Amino acid sequence: QLLVAESGGGSVQSGGSLTLSCRISGFTRGTFCMAWFRQHPGKEHEAVASIDTYDGTSYADSVKGRFTISQDAAKVRLYLQMNSLTPEDTAMYYCTANMGPSCRRTRTGDGSYTFLGKPTDFDTWGQGTQVTVSS
Repeated sequence: QLLVAESGGGSVQSGGSLTLSCRISGFTRGTFCMAWFRQHPGKEHEAVASIDTYDGTSYADSVKGRFTISQDAAKVRLYLQMNSLTPEDTAMYYCTANMGPSCRRTRTGDGSYTFLGKPTDFDTWGQGTQVTVSS
């Protein structure tokens, strides 16, 4: 059974940076998708970024060029480096992972990938970590 636990949230001024971390346990051999979602107050979960078995990454258009998703070599830590933060990035951020299917994504004209994951693609969720960006 997969378990995830986020950390690293906090408060920062607009233009600042934060790095979120997620500890993942219970992985077995095989393909997987790890991802970050966020939830603004009163809104549904929004896909932010994903990384797959082969280190393929994808991002929501709203965070491309500002956020970077990565994982450690042992596949037990997932990170989200967030730069140039704006008040619109204020949300609860959730780590999630799934064994089996690759991350849902589509290639764009510039060769990057847009993350198209849906919350229903994943069964395992952490408690979330709050990110607050003040103007």
